[in-house]
Amino acid sequence: MTKNDGLEESAPSQPHYHGHRDRLRERFATVGGAGLQDYELLELLLFRLLPRRDTKPIAKAMLDKFGSFSEALGAPPHLLEEIDGLGPTAITDLKVILAAAQRIGRDAIKNKPILSSWSEVIDYCKAQMAYEAKEQFRILFLDKKNRLIADEVQQTGTVDHTPVYPREVIKRSLELSATALVLVHNHPSGDPAPSSADIQMTRQIAEIAQPLGISLHDHIIIGRSGHASLRGMKLF
Repeated sequence: MTKNDGLEESAPSQPHYHGHRDRLRERFATVGGAGLQDYELLELLLFRLLPRRDTKPIAKAMLDKFGSFSEALGAPPHLLEEIDGLGPTAITDLKVILAAAQRIGRDAIKNKPILSSWSEVIDYCKAQMAYEAKEQFRILFLDKKNRLIADEVQQTGTVDHTPVYPREVIKRSLELSATALVLVHNHPSGDPAPSSADIQMTRQIAEIAQPLGISLHDHIIIGRSGHASLRGMKLF
């Protein structure tokens, strides 16, 4: 007699979600990401980060809380911590994935004339800033062929204000030998409509830059609901 009284030990059963994971991977291989819903794509990301958890309810909880795939990935860590099942390691890994996606976006506009790939520029700015909890003011510095020299965050402010100093903007432009600029900042409220302060600051920078041979192509305001172009609105 064995210790199991002659009965063979049964193999441990697989968790119920393993078959689901295999099926979802097969669907992705067949139809790609465009054929999956937001929660399914989030599940696929979470499979690797949480190999011993059922990730479907976690993915759905993230979407319920944040609203979309992009907002879930861009949510600040302290809010992600409120999702049951997401710990510090998984949250850090999500931020690595976000950073990788942002880097891909930057590379898509690098070494291209900015003005001929404007939709990619807008997409890049949205990926970088649309879901930030605080205002950021960043500058795309361009060379004489309107190719990207540098993309720098100049200031980070509060939820509704970022201090911007026009002379510092011009000083940095001269240091980089930039001949054109695109200003970008986000509105965490979601509404990209420019404020009177946004308009005044843009005009100040344009006025200082022009005599120095530096063109201000645009000032783009990014919000969750879209974007606004001060040049397109003829505000400077």
